[in-house]
Amino acid sequence: MRYTIIGQTVPAVECELNAGESMFTQSGGMIWQSQGIKMSTNARGGLGRSLGRMFTGESIFMANYTAEVQGAKIAFGATVPGSLVPVNISNGGLICQKGAFLCAEQTVDLKAVFTKKILSGFFGGEGFILQQLFGSGMAFLEVDGDMVEKTLAPGEILKVDTGNVVAFEPTVQYEIETVKGLGNIFLGGEGLFLTKLVGPGKVILQTQNFNDFAGRILSLGVKK
Repeated sequence: MRYTIIGQTVPAVECELNAGESMFTQSGGMIWQSQGIKMSTNARGGLGRSLGRMFTGESIFMANYTAEVQGAKIAFGATVPGSLVPVNISNGGLICQKGAFLCAEQTVDLKAVFTKKILSGFFGGEGFILQQLFGSGMAFLEVDGDMVEKTLAPGEILKVDTGNVVAFEPTVQYEIETVKGLGNIFLGGEGLFLTKLVGPGKVILQTQNFNDFAGRILSLGVKK
C-alpha cells in the first residue's frame, strides 16, 4: 500500500493498493475510489468490540475496501478542518482519543479501553473511553487543527486540556486530574479537568478541539 496526503484545510489520504490489499474505515469515511475496489461491511472483531467502538464514538460496523486489480485507488477524508497523521502501528501500537481513528490496513486492529479511574474519566468527558490500535501496518488519525508531537522522558509530566489529546504510546501513563482552586474552576474558563500524561513515550496533541469550537458557535447563536 502506498499513500498520499491530499489537501491542507480538510485533508484526505489517497491509498494505492495492490491486488488483494484491503483497508477499513468507520462508516462514511470513504470519499472516492477508482474501478476495481470491492466493498464489504462487517462488525469487525465481533459484537463485544463493536459495542466498545460505539462508546468511543466510532460506528458499530466497519466498511472494508479490497482491491481486485493492481493499482486501485481509494481515498478517505477528514470530517473537520485539521490534519491527517499516518502512524505505523508495527512500532508498538497507540492509544487514541475517541473519534481520532480514520482508516487503516486490515492488519491493524482496534478495541475500546477504559481509564483506570472510571469516575474521573467519566466526569472528564472525553477521557473516559479510549481506543487502542494494535497489530501491524499503517493507520491514519484525524487531528483537529495542527498536529504537535512530543516525546516524554521517563517520569516527565505533561498536563493537557482533555480535548487536545489525540494519541499516545502504551508506555505513557494516563490519568485525569481535577483543576485545583475554586477561582480557577469557575473563572479560568478551562473546565474542571486536565489530562496528566507521564513518560516515557510519544504523545500526539492537536491545537484545536472541534467540540469546544462547535460549542462556542452554538452559544453565540443562542445569544443572538
